Amino acid sequence: MPELSRFLDAVQLVLASTSRYRRALLERLGLPFSVADPGVAEERRPDEAPESMARRLAEAKALAVARGFRDALIIGCDQVAVKNGEVLGKPGTHENAVRQLRALSGREAVFHTAVCVHNTARSTTRSRVVPCRVTFRKLDDGAIERYLAREQPYDCAGSAKSEGLGIALIAKMEGEDPNALVGLPLIALVDLLREQGLNVL
Repeated sequence: MPELSRFLDAVQLVLASTSRYRRALLERLGLPFSVADPGVAEERRPDEAPESMARRLAEAKALAVARGFRDALIIGCDQVAVKNGEVLGKPGTHENAVRQLRALSGREAVFHTAVCVHNTARSTTRSRVVPCRVTFRKLDDGAIERYLAREQPYDCAGSAKSEGLGIALIAKMEGEDPNALVGLPLIALVDLLREQGLNVL
């Protein structure tokens, strides 16, 4: 792959996230990349739509990291989960996770996952939001406690880590890319990278 090697010699690929889940997903593309902490506060603005929030934060993370690089493609990501208009953030604690999973039991939530690619050389930013509709199984308190004891998904929106045991919480998923639910829509990312001249294949 001489063309790919030449491109990556000239342009650095940077993931603007310290998430180990997103790092593992990006590694699947087989491209060398570095990681940078964007340090962006994930706060919702008044009356902001979940998909707009996800896109804004993904772009903000990429732009925050871009200041430190000259010739680079910066990948920013964000995910916002919503149930009946209520945004479900990262629970942070066991008690919050129990509350979230009780609220999700037998119900549907939409996970809006945004990915952004910022080209520092051209000062261009492109982004996409990929929704994934998730229907949860009926969950009793015993199942919730056993899941949380084993998985401890306190850094995952909605407390459901689908790449692990959290898949057992889910009855059905609908979306164009299952990777989006984990936190990085690879199909959309491949398209965005290609638009910037980086063909993964």
